Amino acid sequence: MPTPRKSVQLIIAEDDEDDYFLTKSAFEKAGMRNEILWVKNGEDLLDLLKHRGAYAGGRSDGGPRLVILDLNMPRMDGREALERIKADPELRRVPIIVMTTSNAEEDIVRSYDQGACSFIHKPVTFADFVAAANLLKRYWLEMVELPDAGGVTWTKA
Repeated sequence: MPTPRKSVQLIIAEDDEDDYFLTKSAFEKAGMRNEILWVKNGEDLLDLLKHRGAYAGGRSDGGPRLVILDLNMPRMDGREALERIKADPELRRVPIIVMTTSNAEEDIVRSYDQGACSFIHKPVTFADFVAAANLLKRYWLEMVELPDAGGVTWTKA
């Protein structure tokens, strides 16, 4: 009998509100019932993952997380956030899926070099978003075994 899965927390790091709602709606249409959190820049993503600032006292179970990361965001872009996450011993195991409008080969190469698990060009239509969400949900939330949040147990502040 398979071991029951812990609920995976999906974090969408996306500065564009329309793109966030499109992505969230696509995952919901794909039947995803996991918790979805939204941050608008890399600084907030790091604060959420490290449970500091406005995100202090967050998730306490240390359960797995999955990040959908846009590269082009204000304050701290996705490139720098990815670099910092993968350099942090507490966060480096958090799977990062880059989903961006960038077609630049240098962004693809740099993302993988810095530890991204996947690089996806942002879909254009809602139907394409739903198709991508179905594939991501099936692979990342049904097939893959994800580690707990870097072995860190979060406690409320």
